[in-house]
Amino acid sequence: MKSKILIANRGEIAVRIIRAARELGLESIVVYSTADKDSLAVKLADQSVCIGPPPASESYLFYQNIISAALAINADAIHPGYGFLAENGDFADACRAMKIKFIGPKSNVIRRMGDKAKAKSLMKESGVPVVPGSDGIIDSLNSALELVEKSGFPIILKASAGGGGKGMRIVNEKKELEKAYNYASTEAQQAFGDSRLYIEKYITSPKHIEVQVLGDRHGNVVHLFERDCSIQRRHQKLLEESPSPAIDKNTRENLGEIAVKAAKSVEYDSAGTIEFLYDMETKEFYFMEMNTRIQVEHPISEEITGIDLIKYQIKIVNDEKLDIKQEDIERNGHSIECRINAEDPEKNFNPTPGKITQLIVPGGPGVRIDSGVYPGYTIPPFYDSMVAKLIVWGKNRKEALERMKRALAEFYIEGIKTTIPFHKQVMNNKEFLRGHYTTDFVSKFLS
Repeated sequence: MKSKILIANRGEIAVRIIRAARELGLESIVVYSTADKDSLAVKLADQSVCIGPPPASESYLFYQNIISAALAINADAIHPGYGFLAENGDFADACRAMKIKFIGPKSNVIRRMGDKAKAKSLMKESGVPVVPGSDGIIDSLNSALELVEKSGFPIILKASAGGGGKGMRIVNEKKELEKAYNYASTEAQQAFGDSRLYIEKYITSPKHIEVQVLGDRHGNVVHLFERDCSIQRRHQKLLEESPSPAIDKNTRENLGEIAVKAAKSVEYDSAGTIEFLYDMETKEFYFMEMNTRIQVEHPISEEITGIDLIKYQIKIVNDEKLDIKQEDIERNGHSIECRINAEDPEKNFNPTPGKITQLIVPGGPGVRIDSGVYPGYTIPPFYDSMVAKLIVWGKNRKEALERMKRALAEFYIEGIKTTIPFHKQVMNNKEFLRGHYTTDFVSKFLS
């Protein structure tokens, strides 16, 4: 790679990529919509290019403008971050057609793993345990009825092209199925332009466990252990920690081996995540999906391993071999991430965009802030509501928990409502402190 990386994203992940690029001696160019002209990423980048008005469909999702910007400033590569175009195979193809490196996996891998139903079928063929359910797409309500009459309830309908909790509906009995099917397919069409659904057995109280993987273009794949992402609302994560406090040594090793096997089966060549449901009762885990991009919660894996995932993404696309083997990767300590969002927890986590009039961020040993805001910055209403990611590291979970409590107490934001009070509540919850919480934690203990 010669010199320039264009960042096709915004907010904290754009800032994170700018920092990694700069440490590698590369220039960073950030694209922005008119709503983000005063963003921290625009202020920090070596160069910035406006690509359209506030709606994402006319800016961050309009990849023709992004490609044009990359060509105009002679960018060598494009990093898509997460969300927006990060898992868009057409965008990856367009980059490569224009001889611009796409910092992510090959487009055929994005497509194979992006179709959740196909990915599940592929993993099953590769010997990876999958959640029981339909073999591929359910093409009609009648087909769904036939399947559930054999398998029983509860089940969950999922969008094949899905993500972020969109196009998902839990169905507990037959009379709910038609309404849920129509709702999920309509939501999937609106969110992804693809109404297709598949069905899985609904595991009532699982843990959401994911394994960070890293692969190069020479067939090498390693994992960076697991993350516990079970603190969620509406299938969207609020807090993550690594390692999981409920996974034993043997299960951890097994999960890592299975994740590497899954990534190798598709010749994966970037940073990615294999997501599993872990049944606390049976102690079994099932493949759920693969995210072919960097994750929001990647910093906690970095904190416990000392590995910079963004830098490795850039090195891999430059055809470099991984300079680490699995036996070189040691798990050190415990890390927790709280997603600080501009949302009001007392009003069903409704977004609260607006101007940050005061901002005091925590610091001290073992505290990291990944953010794209500053005092006086106005959070626009057009995109996700993330203000910052508060990440802490401790030599064990107890120290990490105490450090997070301290950091949350220091974190002060005025002008908007945030999820800081919610996270303080979580840190003092006995069920969370035990570590055996599951995905129904928020509705069960904090409703």
